[in-house]
Amino acid sequence: MAIRDLVKNNPLKKNVPVRREDLMSPFYSLQKEINRIFDDFFSDLVPSKWFGEDNISFVPNVDVKEKDKEIIVRAELPGMDAEDIDISISDDVLTLRGEKKEEKEEKEGDYYRRELTYGSFHRDIPLPAEIDSDKVEAEFKKGVLKIRLPKKPEAQRKAKKIQVKSK
Repeated sequence: MAIRDLVKNNPLKKNVPVRREDLMSPFYSLQKEINRIFDDFFSDLVPSKWFGEDNISFVPNVDVKEKDKEIIVRAELPGMDAEDIDISISDDVLTLRGEKKEEKEEKEGDYYRRELTYGSFHRDIPLPAEIDSDKVEAEFKKGVLKIRLPKKPEAQRKAKKIQVKSK
């Protein structure tokens, strides 16, 4: 990959080739135009754009917080049911898996529209401490999955008060 491909929207230098030979090569211009045509054509064929949806497949947003005695993981899983979610822990990695199934149907006069959306997700979250897997709790409420992962006693942070001496 050329350096010019990594730099986006440089306002001072628009479409300036890195090498002088590129400017003179008709094949370079032809290749660039063909790439643009294909990009434009195939971007219009994405089914999610047809009905105004952002994306058919998804990766859930995940928030991980480490506290002294536990790690709390929250994942946004809108439109899913608890039965569609699989949670597992192996080698200090929390794995979230699931399948999202959505069916929409509209009938109005002579108009009929039916959409079926299926997609699965898989997230591996490395855990920063050893977990007591026998005490893990998971709760799913209003599209948000909350997992409490208690740390093993030897992995818990122990705060020590340090006295400041003045001279």
